[in-house]
Amino acid sequence: MIRVLIADDHTLVRTGFRMVLAGAPDLTVVGEAGDGAEAVSAVVDLRPDVVLMDIRMPGVDGVEATRRICAAGSPTRVLVLTTFDLDEYVYAALRAGASGFVLKDVLAADLLSAIRVVARGDAVVAPSVTRRLLERHVLGPARPSVAVAPEDVLTSREREVLVEVARGLSNVEVATRLYVSEGTVKTHVSRILAKLGLRDRVQAVVYAYESGLVTGRGPG
Repeated sequence: MIRVLIADDHTLVRTGFRMVLAGAPDLTVVGEAGDGAEAVSAVVDLRPDVVLMDIRMPGVDGVEATRRICAAGSPTRVLVLTTFDLDEYVYAALRAGASGFVLKDVLAADLLSAIRVVARGDAVVAPSVTRRLLERHVLGPARPSVAVAPEDVLTSREREVLVEVARGLSNVEVATRLYVSEGTVKTHVSRILAKLGLRDRVQAVVYAYESGLVTGRGPG
């Protein structure tokens, strides 16, 4: 059973999501929060597997709440809820450790699928949207610096794999492009995450852009 916490400052929105989740036999809502501070406290008390986190809330917003949850080393995964797919706050939430994002008008089946993906430790990445987000908020002279340069810790093959992942390719597509097996790609991705201390594929994509490994120009 996947335990879910719903964090949104609108009661009707929380009620709507609760009703959607109630129809899934493998999901259960363990609590609700009306703002980010409540969400952080609820994660400590209730230990949900996934938090559906509204990005814009009064007081402590979803970005800061996500940052606090992830910084505390909690195994809880954060799935961000947003109204606009190019919202600058979404990018900030991804940097803070969110495992992906979905639009608030997402189809019920897609929402349930996203929760399950995040709960098992994977990431919800919509490559085209994520790339546009990163290109808008990362590229250029204001690009954030990263603690570790890719060439210092990754092999040339791992850098190749990371570039393709950042461009939105699936493991199967990366395998085809690099003429290796899908299993080999999975192994490379796992090693990349371990070497860079990243939680999941979303953070790997963010890192690739912030480090300058991917510039937003070229194929993909």
